[in-house]
This record gives sequence, C-alpha cells and structure tokens, in this order.
Amino acid sequence: MLNRFVLVVVFVPLAVILIALAVANRGPVAFTLDPFHPGNPALTLNLPLFFFLFLALAIGMIVGSMATWVKQGRYRKLARQRGLEAENLRQAVSRAPAAPKGPALPKPTN
Repeated sequence: MLNRFVLVVVFVPLAVILIALAVANRGPVAFTLDPFHPGNPALTLNLPLFFFLFLALAIGMIVGSMATWVKQGRYRKLARQRGLEAENLRQAVSRAPAAPKGPALPKPTN
C-alpha cells in the first residue's frame, strides 16, 4: 500500500516534470571541455540541453549514493561483527552439555 502511494504521489509527478523539462529543452547546446579554445570541434559536444541536465542529475545521484554508502560503512562493519558474535554464541549454546533433568531444587521455606 505504501509503495503504491509513493509511486503515485512522488514518481508520477516527477516523471511529468522530467518529460516537460525534456520537451522544453530539446534545442542543441555546445558543451566544450577546452576553456581556452572553445571552438575546438574535437572537444565540443553538441547535444540537447535536457541530455546534459539528466546527465548531471544521474551523476549527482551516483555521487550521493556513494557518499552515503561510505558514510554508513562503520554501521555495516558493526552489524557484521555482531552477527558473527551472535553466530558464535548460538554454536556455543548448541555445544554446551544439556542440564541434568534430575529433581528440582527444594523450595526455600519462610
């Protein structure tokens, strides 16, 4: 239910906005990698503006995802360590001898 809500409320309007952006910015623009000789055709790309906008968005998402992944590394390491500790404790419990099933201890009297 929540997934469908997120799809309808977030992704559908976002898709409409991105499509409108692509249609409005489909004119070619020159993107040059040589700031000293901007007319150099070997280092200039002529592509629609929306291509560069979407490329910048994709690069930003990738860089942000990588930064988040690196930032959360210590938590993943801690989870691995605690998982190994839990597994070691489970194995120790399974290897421990069973408690004798003899008579229970006498109850204290008051």
